[in-house]
Amino acid sequence: MEAKTPKESKTTYTDLVLPSETNPLNNLFGGELLARMDRAASISARRHSRRIVVTASVNHVAFNRSIPVGSVVTVEAIVSRAFRTSMEVFIEVYVEDRESGLRSLSNEAIYTFVAVDDLGSPVAIPPLKPETDLEISRYDAALRRKQLSLVLAGKMKANDATELKALFED
Repeated sequence: MEAKTPKESKTTYTDLVLPSETNPLNNLFGGELLARMDRAASISARRHSRRIVVTASVNHVAFNRSIPVGSVVTVEAIVSRAFRTSMEVFIEVYVEDRESGLRSLSNEAIYTFVAVDDLGSPVAIPPLKPETDLEISRYDAALRRKQLSLVLAGKMKANDATELKALFED
């Protein structure tokens, strides 16, 4: 399988925050934001794998800033690492200033997807070839996150998590 670049998976999803999607403080429900991130990330994962994808985990979510009703929200998703059948997708959420049009980062997340066949069995996906410094940094960090998840789940011994261990060695 030929490697793909992260930019081939980039997905941008822009929408407006409506009153029915907000909490009593007139800010976007966290669950609604999670759903928007999941949709954008699944498209990104599908673009990379060209397969059906399912959400395997929500590895990290940071609700750094509330998003008020009426805001224009843009969710950007890009595959940061591909493993054998799974891939990590990095997500950034931007809010557009109503007057200036400038965008500011409000939230971030990292999701993991698995590519599957029509029966739901995992299938192999293309490797990822990062190109920019940011892509390489995210690519390297994805392996450490995967190793940490495997260690915490009891599926990998801590001594075998070489990339993770390297962070703590002199």
